[in-house]
Amino acid sequence: MLDQRLQQRLLQKLSPQQIQLIKLLEIPTMELEQRIKKELEDNPLLEDAEDRNEKSEPIEATEAEESDEKNDDEFSFEDYLSDEDIPSYKYSVNNYSKDDEKKDIPYSSGITFYEYLKAQLSLKSLSEKEIQLSEYILGNIDDDGYLRRELDAMVDDIAFAYNIETTKEDLEKLLTEIQDLDPPGVGARTLQECLLLQVNRRLQEQQNDIMLRAKDILENFFMEFTRKHYEKITAKQGIVEAELKPVITEILKLNPRPGSTFSEAGNRIIIHITPDFLLEIVDGKFQLSLNSKNAPELRISNTYSDLMEEYSYNRDHQSKEQKEAAFFMKQKLDSAKWFIDAIKQRQNTLLSTMNSIIEFQKEYFMEGDETKLRPMILKDIAERTGLDISTISRVVNSKYIQTNFGILSLKYFFSEGLQTENGEEASSREIKTILQECLSKEDKRKPLTDDKLAVILQEKGYHIARRTVAKYREQLNIPVGRLRKEL
Repeated sequence: MLDQRLQQRLLQKLSPQQIQLIKLLEIPTMELEQRIKKELEDNPLLEDAEDRNEKSEPIEATEAEESDEKNDDEFSFEDYLSDEDIPSYKYSVNNYSKDDEKKDIPYSSGITFYEYLKAQLSLKSLSEKEIQLSEYILGNIDDDGYLRRELDAMVDDIAFAYNIETTKEDLEKLLTEIQDLDPPGVGARTLQECLLLQVNRRLQEQQNDIMLRAKDILENFFMEFTRKHYEKITAKQGIVEAELKPVITEILKLNPRPGSTFSEAGNRIIIHITPDFLLEIVDGKFQLSLNSKNAPELRISNTYSDLMEEYSYNRDHQSKEQKEAAFFMKQKLDSAKWFIDAIKQRQNTLLSTMNSIIEFQKEYFMEGDETKLRPMILKDIAERTGLDISTISRVVNSKYIQTNFGILSLKYFFSEGLQTENGEEASSREIKTILQECLSKEDKRKPLTDDKLAVILQEKGYHIARRTVAKYREQLNIPVGRLRKEL
């Protein structure tokens, strides 16, 4: 039997302007600069103070609020942002997704990895069809340098997308050409193939016993190598540990992510981050300011505002075309006032949030000592500023601050808290720092297990379970003890 019920639900629909407000708050400095440039191009009534006509006068945020035309549309960021706007898993800043992390550094210059490989490919003697097929393969190579798609699947895709018939064998031949490109190891489908490509490149340059033995180990004892079962390798190869050690050392020098070298200095123009905030300490006091690009002075053009005034006096004697022109300018004027007010509210929200973060993490900002960072989540700053958690999240996302000890992401200052033996709260980052110190001093022949690390932390007053130690170790990209073992 169908159960029919009548329910009332309150849904909030955001207008295009409200959505723009949210986006203005989220975007970092460089995107804001482009957004303002676009608005200046689209709206003739809006102008940059630096380029203004001498007659132009600045319009303050209060003017937009007091304008009769705007009374029905007054807004604040808080009116349009609620906790429903952001998933609950983001309330703790440690839980940002990988996609969010990628957004932290969105600006770079120079050619792409794909273009770098394509330029090398153009130097090879390939037919027009082979070039097209090779470029398709290049398009499936990820930033680490690996080919993640099966060649069989690519055969079907090429037939569908380009109406070109090919075979897996044809693509294998072209992949061999691609694997001959720099950096060595590019185009590999597995870690084993990646390392072997690099070893073979080294052997082409110079034959030596160590690299020949390295090739043999990677081809025939790869599983034992990855699990660090060195005793099995020495037994099967009939060698002693002293003979194996230099071979393992050479293998560990190989790059498991050859594509990553492209983003390093010397291979690509270094990524530049433009800080949103500038922090200085003068006479023991903090001086926080917004990057000048974050705080542009926008004005209403006097040329158009005078014209609007003229139209308003002759309203009864206007032609149809004049009325349409007046209506158009009225819309642009309202839009310009709204945009100026929105930029000012963005500035105020950013400064309010950053000031609260600085106050909360005062000890850290004074010295730059990571151990002085207090446990802090989005809710802590939301309560201090009176803003929604979703608003704080949008401010924190993709924003950076320049300090006396470097340019740092705002996400850096957030971490979960743990109780110590004395009942005090310790930052998870503090625990990770201790873990790193312990692991840097461990005996690599007998690496510390997660159980042993948990015991060490408990002896230092941190009550942490083994599974928590494992979680933090993984977040630090440190392998388990067995894989840290060295000869």
